[in-house]
Amino acid sequence: MFRTIALSAALSALAAGAALAGDIAIHDAYARASTSRSVSGAAFMTIENAGAAPDRLIAVASPAAERAELHTHIQDANGVMKMTEVEEGFEIPAHGSHALARGGDHMMLMGLLQPLKQGDMVPVTLTFEKAGEIAIEVPVDLERGPGQTRPGGNHGGMMHGDATGHGAKTQ
Repeated sequence: MFRTIALSAALSALAAGAALAGDIAIHDAYARASTSRSVSGAAFMTIENAGAAPDRLIAVASPAAERAELHTHIQDANGVMKMTEVEEGFEIPAHGSHALARGGDHMMLMGLLQPLKQGDMVPVTLTFEKAGEIAIEVPVDLERGPGQTRPGGNHGGMMHGDATGHGAKTQ
């Protein structure tokens, strides 16, 4: 019976879309493109750091696009918001989190190799200074609006990383 419960919990964690490697956990990840003809898309998620020291997301990669970059929005001298690459990455504070969200820090998928379709899964590798690489699969959710979380919110199970530090839904 315990094996059945453990297996059920593991499968629930896979469906919840969270990944854990070391002190870093990825929650509520999703990707989208603005139209079916878009040549770029974006991915969003919340990154939590349960560790006593900060870590830094320093790179992203995905075979779904020619290149993936970390971006943010900044306001220029005329008050116009512009998107720009953040080469130094994003700090994930100790015992804290950092959101990659629409209108703020996010991951860009540039030169999409095929359209992002509702329900597809996009393989993504996140590289951290301390935690190393975490490979996840990000669901495409073209219907989600800014600030919305998936049904059930952020309170789901977690996918625990394997010995390589990759999430359970690795490539």
